[in-house]
Amino acid sequence: MPMPFLTADRELHSPSEPADIPLPYSDRGRWRRPYRPGPWRVARSAVLLLLAAFLLMTAVLSTLAGSLPAAGLSLALGVLVIGCSLRMLRVGIWVSSHGIRQVGLFWTTTLDWHRVAAVRTVQQPVRWLGLPRTVQGQALVVHRRDGDPLRVLLSDHSADFLRKPAAFDRAADVLESWAEDYRAEPV
Repeated sequence: MPMPFLTADRELHSPSEPADIPLPYSDRGRWRRPYRPGPWRVARSAVLLLLAAFLLMTAVLSTLAGSLPAAGLSLALGVLVIGCSLRMLRVGIWVSSHGIRQVGLFWTTTLDWHRVAAVRTVQQPVRWLGLPRTVQGQALVVHRRDGDPLRVLLSDHSADFLRKPAAFDRAADVLESWAEDYRAEPV
């Protein structure tokens, strides 16, 4: 028995609405991720949150045992791990009418639409789950007007799209359509 309210794969549109609308939001000026975080990304964050729970438990036990420096260190590490876990969930591509934003774990790059020359899907070696190992796959790349290419935006072997080719195609199409819509007209 399907339970669509428990999954992220439920329909966002009613049967009367067309399903090819890029984003179902009225305010295109807000930064939105045009796809859902993948199960590998969520699993990594969940494991980090579990580690943070153990570190915070260690801080409580160290405090009860009277070792305040150890408790402070455990508390600081727990808060750091929670911050990394939450940041890991934000990693990805975000779009708005202002531009395209690529968020990494330790960096963020924002590019205005008027500086984008092309957004296209290409076949090339891509990193598997963000690890150093590369495999042949599809990647969505952005070419700037000044010639410097941006880092690979999306790949079909990333933590969001591994073994989900339809989701990768849908996200790539949405990003390409946003680029076509906003590159031509100044905001």
